[in-house]
Amino acid sequence: MPFSPKYKVTDRNLALELVRVTEAAAISSSAWTGRGEKNEADGAAVQAMRAAFDTVAIEGTVVIGEGEMDEAPMLYIGEKVGAGGPKMDIAVDPLEGTNLCAKDMPNAMTMVALAESGNFLHAPDIYMQKLVVGPNLPPDLIDIDAPIETTLRDLAKAKGKDISSITMCALDRERHEELIARAREAGARVMLLTDGDVAAAIAACMDESRVDIYAGSGGAPEGVLAAAAVRCVGGQMQGRLMFEDENQVERARSMDPGNDPTRKLGLHDMARGDVLFSATGVTTGTLLRGVRFYGPTVARTHSIVMRSKSATVRFIEGRHDFSTKTWAGH
Repeated sequence: MPFSPKYKVTDRNLALELVRVTEAAAISSSAWTGRGEKNEADGAAVQAMRAAFDTVAIEGTVVIGEGEMDEAPMLYIGEKVGAGGPKMDIAVDPLEGTNLCAKDMPNAMTMVALAESGNFLHAPDIYMQKLVVGPNLPPDLIDIDAPIETTLRDLAKAKGKDISSITMCALDRERHEELIARAREAGARVMLLTDGDVAAAIAACMDESRVDIYAGSGGAPEGVLAAAAVRCVGGQMQGRLMFEDENQVERARSMDPGNDPTRKLGLHDMARGDVLFSATGVTTGTLLRGVRFYGPTVARTHSIVMRSKSATVRFIEGRHDFSTKTWAGH
């Protein structure tokens, strides 16, 4: 794919290139599904994703990754990937739900988001408070500082539903016990997940999903990935970084100079400009089907790819024949 100064992040061909990256990671990590080896599954996804990026016509910098340079072979923050082309920021989670993959549980997936350089929040690997609802709702419907009861009532009214028909999704964590109790006391239903909050954030934006709202805290890097996906489908999201000590505050300040690291983050604070998002299922879940093998040489994948500029969402099913191409899909 030749480079042109007019080449944009939203180019349709680049969207398909990203799907190949997440497909490669999903196929590789799926070999470890159900084997109880989460680190091996994650390592396989990283290796495949890195190799697949070598064919993508960008000059990419990983700004949301799995660690620092001395923690290789992870796709570390600051790592350069791509075959050359326009400068892009990359957010990756080579395998969201490593435990899900290791235990053959639903919703493990591989994911990549892409934006023009400087358009992703550079977030450290700490927790982020998150709140997500879908598209076609009144603007500024949500406020992460409002009581969850107020948010649920406002959401029910906006959707024309009784609050008893509203489902909030959250990670099943001890830190969420009060949030869950208050949501139930308000009359809402609560869906709990063991892992995978990016998938949950996306589900809150999809008409076919049972999820109306995602709330709670999870990883900040996953929050940026979720923001990229929510941007693509026109949903609403707010976040706030959660710090344990002053060292974490200073780390966040150095990564995002000139801004208050404790501020409330809007969707465009986390993912600005034209954004692409791609994810491929490793195990079958609410959003995507997992990798399926047919004999020793054929696999099928199920992916989602989204573009913020057009708000187009495509589900792509791939058939991969390893007797005629490499495992990385290029």
